[in-house]
Amino acid sequence: MALARTIAMAAAGCARARGASLRRFGTETTVGFIGLGNMGGHMARNLQAAGHKMVVFDLSDAATASLKAGGALVAKTPAEVAAKASVIVTMLPSSPHVQKVYLGENGIAAGASGTGAKFCIDASTIAPPVAKQVSDAMGAHGHVLIDAPVSGGTAGAEKATLTFMVGASESAFEKAKPLLARMGKNIVRCGDVSTGQVAKVCNNMVLGISMIAVSEALNLGVKLGADPKTLSAIMNTSSGRCWSSDTYNPCPGVMPGVPASRGFTGGFGSKLMMKDLSLAVEAAKDAGVPLNLGANAHALYQLMVNAGLGDKDFSGYWQFLQGAEQGKKQ
Repeated sequence: MALARTIAMAAAGCARARGASLRRFGTETTVGFIGLGNMGGHMARNLQAAGHKMVVFDLSDAATASLKAGGALVAKTPAEVAAKASVIVTMLPSSPHVQKVYLGENGIAAGASGTGAKFCIDASTIAPPVAKQVSDAMGAHGHVLIDAPVSGGTAGAEKATLTFMVGASESAFEKAKPLLARMGKNIVRCGDVSTGQVAKVCNNMVLGISMIAVSEALNLGVKLGADPKTLSAIMNTSSGRCWSSDTYNPCPGVMPGVPASRGFTGGFGSKLMMKDLSLAVEAAKDAGVPLNLGANAHALYQLMVNAGLGDKDFSGYWQFLQGAEQGKKQ
């Protein structure tokens, strides 16, 4: 009897989750948003600008100020967000943060108890197995949790032009798509839950490697007498062209509006890039896949963080190179 009752409860939870996933979210939907850093703050403001009522939470009062001024309710805990919103978006630094916010004391699962099925979107970048584990745990409570990490940087977050890499069932993806489209312009279903994280880890490994390559190439060119703007223009009409050269150039003075133009502040922190590369290294180890450049890129960002540049944008590898050269001269 106990086993039959357990099976029936699990089936009921799945049915509630499936039912919740068939209806799309309009702007009348109250959205909860947890994690209002450099990326999450812009994303939440775009949802607010689209007309959604917002319930937000962040450990920093300063991070919630502009949303509060726009009419958002500031919650005291993730549990309070879950109690007052039917759809919840999270943008958090790492796997342990996601586990705590969803499954910990005063977390989303606890706050959602007795308030109906919730539809949750985690836009954090975390380990794929953790994404699957947390999604399964939320599903056991009758809720839906999909992974939808992003690419496009702080500029993409601010302009609502992000790419979302979504791991979800087809029905959950279709439900989430209109909401995601208010924060981004390229919404891609990668497969079932956790495949969005797989795509993001692979993409960010390429990004980290390419930023190192562009920084070192420009640094070499400048030291040999080349003008960095001219060299960048040549790269961007030649085979060396990439996002790190034509959109997010790391050399100060080459491109306006990027972190290199403002002391490598206000972007994607080097310690976060190091974390993302560690996810790639860990996944490759588990899969038995060689990761020669990826592992070396991770080691270089580890050195950068150890040098006190962890809060600088990851394009600050350029700045790290200047310090490394100074050290050799002394």
